[in-house]
Amino acid sequence: MLEFEQRFDLQSDVVSDILKKEASVCELTEEYHSAVDARILNVQSDGGVLYSWKGATGTTRIGKYNRGTKQNQLLYSFDKQVCVSSCSLNQEETLLAVSLVQNTRGAEHLRPMSKCLTLLIEIRPINNTKVLKAVDCRVKVQFLQQDTNRRSVLESHLLLLTEDGYADLYHVLLTKQEGYRVVIANPERLARTVERIVEDFSWVQWDGHTQRLYYLTHKDHYLLRCVQFYPSHHCETVMELPLELPAKAFPTIKFVNLGFDHYHVEKPETELVRMEVFTNRIERSMCVCYSQLLQDRRDRQTGTREVMYTVVLVHKDCSKTFRVSLDGEQLQQEVTQLHPLFIPMGYYILVYLQDHFLHCVNTRQEEMICHSLFFSGRDVNLGLPRGSADVTVLHSEEEPRGTLLDLGSGEIHAAELSPAYLLRILHSHTPTSYSGSSSSSSSMAHPQHLAALHCLLVYMGNDPNVELQVIDWLCNNAVANVDSFDRIQEFILASLYRISYDRSLSLDKVLPYSSVFDMQELPQRLLEIPGVLCSTELHIKAALRGKGFWAELQWNTERTKYLEAVPNPRYKTSQIKAEWDKLRSKRSPSSCMNHIEENTKKVLSMVDTWCLDKKLVPLFQEEDYQQRALIGLTVDKLREHLNRHLPRLGKKKTDSLVVCYVAKLLELIRRMLESVWLKYHLGPGALCLTQQASRAEWSVLHFMFRILEATRGLCLPLPPGYHTLAAVLALRCFPPHTFLQYVDHGFLQLTETFLSRLMKDLDNSDANERLKFSILKRLPQPLERSIFHMWDHPVSSASISREYVRTLLEKQHQTKGFTFTSSRDKANFRPQFLPLSYLATKLCDIEEQALNPFDEQENVDASFMEETALKQTLILLGFDEK
Repeated sequence: MLEFEQRFDLQSDVVSDILKKEASVCELTEEYHSAVDARILNVQSDGGVLYSWKGATGTTRIGKYNRGTKQNQLLYSFDKQVCVSSCSLNQEETLLAVSLVQNTRGAEHLRPMSKCLTLLIEIRPINNTKVLKAVDCRVKVQFLQQDTNRRSVLESHLLLLTEDGYADLYHVLLTKQEGYRVVIANPERLARTVERIVEDFSWVQWDGHTQRLYYLTHKDHYLLRCVQFYPSHHCETVMELPLELPAKAFPTIKFVNLGFDHYHVEKPETELVRMEVFTNRIERSMCVCYSQLLQDRRDRQTGTREVMYTVVLVHKDCSKTFRVSLDGEQLQQEVTQLHPLFIPMGYYILVYLQDHFLHCVNTRQEEMICHSLFFSGRDVNLGLPRGSADVTVLHSEEEPRGTLLDLGSGEIHAAELSPAYLLRILHSHTPTSYSGSSSSSSSMAHPQHLAALHCLLVYMGNDPNVELQVIDWLCNNAVANVDSFDRIQEFILASLYRISYDRSLSLDKVLPYSSVFDMQELPQRLLEIPGVLCSTELHIKAALRGKGFWAELQWNTERTKYLEAVPNPRYKTSQIKAEWDKLRSKRSPSSCMNHIEENTKKVLSMVDTWCLDKKLVPLFQEEDYQQRALIGLTVDKLREHLNRHLPRLGKKKTDSLVVCYVAKLLELIRRMLESVWLKYHLGPGALCLTQQASRAEWSVLHFMFRILEATRGLCLPLPPGYHTLAAVLALRCFPPHTFLQYVDHGFLQLTETFLSRLMKDLDNSDANERLKFSILKRLPQPLERSIFHMWDHPVSSASISREYVRTLLEKQHQTKGFTFTSSRDKANFRPQFLPLSYLATKLCDIEEQALNPFDEQENVDASFMEETALKQTLILLGFDEK
């Protein structure tokens, strides 16, 4: 499911280096090689790793691994072995804060000593050690980041958090001695600089990248608060969020991301709740994730147990709670802790319980459960190289990938969702790792395909290789739409959503991202996952204040509340269908049509700049009036929708967004068509009407029909030239009667370019004549007139003659005072056929006074028209054959 990149390995990056250095100063025994006992203590915000190990001479040492230089640095050595439970290094690497768990057993148990000792040590130079606290509870230490622009100010700020439930902030003033020695100024006065930040908490989490302290207080109810520390060491409470948790959710104080304590003196009590907070600056999102043990929900007869976890989406002003039933066969061994692991992965939150389930919760498209991936079964695993028995999440707000620390192996991995795994989900008709019967597995396949498709297109869609593989999957599976959704519609809408969202986060709630919302009745299989219950709570009552990220988060939540209150905030492409039908029925040009044409010109001019060297498929090269009108109408309606719901964007940015949106739509269709064109190695011969279609061209035509069906259902425009290409391939692939049926049902549109190619490329054999006559009967009269000029055939000549005569007679009727002056010998005409003689005489009289409406450079030959009319008359009377 995940792909891992190793960033740190305690054994290869640290232990091997330690052994080399200590072997150079003393002889090491084989026992020492296995007794180094190196342990990770903390991971700094710059990626540096603080660790401790037992020295060869019975000492304990603390070092730092620099990720940039890949070098190890000794920070401090204790003259005896001690148990380091927490450690932090200041930004200038001059001070080291250490919390020690002291041994109160054995020979030293009679000595009066505290359980935990907290020290502040000068390490550059090694000069002074100051005891900050000596208490009977564990203490976590953490230096704050400094303002790098304030180098002249010599100070460090140290945060101390205790199991007694309070947090202190020490302001350590420094001074320079001898011009370079940085030491603590007045170390005896450190106790006077302390500031109480939090008085009482039961759970606390430190985020080193954002310098935020999250903590829970409990009086009448649980309240989650956040303290934001600024580079100037000023801090303020920026968030308050009430949470529904059990009364005794935390029997002991729980520290999250505050060092990694390997020295539990006593076995900790069972955790009733496990909680973590994740933020994402790029998404302006905040998620509070917690799980609860439901001991009373276990069914003794079936052996099943429920796990409940909640994801509070602060940026969406809602909370989602999931209940997952675990299979009794998987719980044969008694398990005391069934808390899942929460892993942030971009805008996904991965909820993982080893050997049970993996749930990828979509925190951006949260409305429906089918846009989140869910796997269950014994084979579900993250894919860590050495298992995942004891894994800690290292969260970074600006890191799109998740970072995992495996405390057992001492390895740090950067994790990313695997596109290959998601593509395998698409290619599989039934899931690979599900619990339950085959019928439930089949029903789960539909939301899995949908969720995997969206993850590939929206989360990973910026990778062109991924997009090409998805298009290839669409092409290979175009035979039947076996899912509960249209795959090509999802491809188009999800890709457009990603492109637009990258330009403006404000478009999250107003642009479509899935076609399932256009369905009149949603399939039940898209609304539920077997074994998973989901409940949603709106309006979580979060109080936000502050600046920077918090101001953006507050605006995001307020916008979400507004859009939830207004009807139909998300644009539906099918809403313009009625307007489109009305526009097509109009014959004469109007100011509205002129405005729509201007929109179309903007879109096509943008597409032209993208397709200068891409002429593989003949698109955007003809005047398709219907599609041009639909392109302009789509721009107009989308602009109107954005102006209504997001006036803050401004006219200029809105215009740019909608034009780019429609241009990207046409470009997506072109990319799909070019991909399938290359896949089947089609060339210019595909446009030749005189050749029989190959199997490859049949496959391309079928894929084009699937695109036609998808865009028609959403009322989306197609690139000019698409209908011409589809009609050419259809004529080559289908028998004539099948082709005409597609035309009659409106699935194939006959463009002027196609008709011109038809009339010129096909000869006048009996079969081709019948086909041409059948097509001409189906054309509207204005188009029929222009097509007759392209066909060199007696029937077309007769039609031109009749139209010419009709035009002349209408002109004569409208012209007053016109007199005939015959200049020809009337004996030349056939007196036995008086109607023809009269017609020819009349035409001769006005021939020189009327211009040819079809060709202003030439006059109509009256003798030719006479012969034509006589021939047609004999045919109609049955005296002659065609």
